[in-house]
Amino acid sequence: MNLQKQEKTVLKIIPVMLAFFAMGFVDLVGIATNYVKADFDLSDTVANLFPSMVFFWFLIFSVPTGMLMNRIGRRKTVLLSLAVTVAALLIPVLNYSFVSMLLSFSLLGIGNTLMQVSINPLLSNIIKGDKLASSLTLGQFVKAIASFIAPFIAAWAAANLGDWKYLFPIFMVVAVLATLLLGFTHIKEEDMAAGRTSSTFLQCFSLLGDKVILLSFLGIMCHVGIDVGVNVTAPKILMERLDMPLADAGFATSLYFLFRTIGCFTGAFVLARFSSKKFFAVSVVLMVLSMAGLLIFDSLTLIYISIALVGLGNSNIFPIILSKAMLYKPEKKNEVSALMIMGLFGGTVFPLLMGVVTDAMSSQTGALIVLSVGVVYLIFLSFKLKEDNS
Repeated sequence: MNLQKQEKTVLKIIPVMLAFFAMGFVDLVGIATNYVKADFDLSDTVANLFPSMVFFWFLIFSVPTGMLMNRIGRRKTVLLSLAVTVAALLIPVLNYSFVSMLLSFSLLGIGNTLMQVSINPLLSNIIKGDKLASSLTLGQFVKAIASFIAPFIAAWAAANLGDWKYLFPIFMVVAVLATLLLGFTHIKEEDMAAGRTSSTFLQCFSLLGDKVILLSFLGIMCHVGIDVGVNVTAPKILMERLDMPLADAGFATSLYFLFRTIGCFTGAFVLARFSSKKFFAVSVVLMVLSMAGLLIFDSLTLIYISIALVGLGNSNIFPIILSKAMLYKPEKKNEVSALMIMGLFGGTVFPLLMGVVTDAMSSQTGALIVLSVGVVYLIFLSFKLKEDNS
């Protein structure tokens, strides 16, 4: 009987994990921004509008998505997110221009907002209790695979098919498959079955008055800001310091996501057995070492090592903070998830600041200074996690 239950759980997890993979498509914005910048001869400030447009929508749609999820359910919200993602990936296939790419990245951000808010609580309907953090990390591992392969697919398509933009239809096929599989999967949603009512905007935002929720929200902002910032900036560092062409420098983005993927895979096992607070502290130490290395070194090998360290360090920050927040307020999972995902707005704030400071200093050191501020906050948060002892 237990074996049958495990098999049913696995069958439910598979389409959810494929949706996590589709969630990773948002990270193609890093390598795509570098190609778009080259194609349209843009400055850093203007080019960084693209990742900012993706993550801007987390500020606007996260809380409304939490309210929508209370009405139509988590699975249907994930399905809606996949449909929007398909539309976003279709636009560059039909038309490639500055405006159409802004529209595509905006839809990619809206679809990702819908997905990020709904997929984590949906997974909590399948996986319970103290195993949730490791399961969320497994989802992040699957997501990171998509993030990792995006630059390789773009480079392969440019070299073999004559156009890096074939990345979009390739990912679109996977998004369609994820939609079909999840569409035919039944997942019982206890909160919906209990007939819970939809929260208001005020009720959702009032949760930020709680110290733990507020600190967690700011932690998510810094985590995503660092994630998007490294994604966009790593190739630029190599081009600036070593005069590497974009096709070669793009490997820096893949290297970041490779080690982020390794970190997620490792974290899925470590978090199932050891204290998340200690693991969080170790992760932050790796990020401190990384920022120091990126600011100091000019050697290709040492820069690669620094990028690898930030990939490892930043890989498990999100699931630790998110699971802590959702388990802290289990009766408000949808609302807490919405607020935490709104923190992904950090992916808008950081690139904009990085672009402005970089152009002002005429050096990627400006971007690294902004990233270092985010790391400093995570150092602070690691001590607060220990103080809260929860």
